[in-house]
Amino acid sequence: MLLKLIVGLGNPGEQYAETRHNIGFMVVRRLSEVFGVPLKKKGHQGLYGMGRVAGEEATLLLPQTFMNLSGASVASAAKSLTVLPKDLIVVHDDIDQPFGALRIRLGGGHGGHNGIRHICQVLGQSDFIRIKFGVGRPQPGGDVARYVLSSFATAERKTLDPLIDDAVRAVEAVVMRGPQLAMNEFNRREIGP
Repeated sequence: MLLKLIVGLGNPGEQYAETRHNIGFMVVRRLSEVFGVPLKKKGHQGLYGMGRVAGEEATLLLPQTFMNLSGASVASAAKSLTVLPKDLIVVHDDIDQPFGALRIRLGGGHGGHNGIRHICQVLGQSDFIRIKFGVGRPQPGGDVARYVLSSFATAERKTLDPLIDDAVRAVEAVVMRGPQLAMNEFNRREIGP
């Protein structure tokens, strides 16, 4: 049985805790609660915990580098734990999807996401699984960096918890059935308010 490494991307610090860019942290924290895998160990430039997720041995990781340097933390954990790219799952925000939409993808480019870009650079390849959580785009002419580093709107916050639960189910589906079957299930669904 091979170990899964499940990473939530975000920025460390209380000021970023509830921002759109930290949805990866939020999803992996919820995964930690659901499966009883505490994120209390320090190492790999992050917080991590080891246990079972959906019946499989897994390490959950929240890099404590800033988003744009996430690759250092992910590469450290992947190397130390001997995790293959096909067993690496990264949960992150996606401004190209409407709020709450989930998209699962195996490999591909970084799509302009600097955390994913750095992971690809440091690993030297991109053949890992991404679970993209749609956070929408700023208004036309709006600053993208300011938008992703801002908190969710009041209306979005009201529906955020069940959407995070749905993202946890997407991670479970990838772990239990593999990315292709999970893509068939989640990429075709319309999710959101």
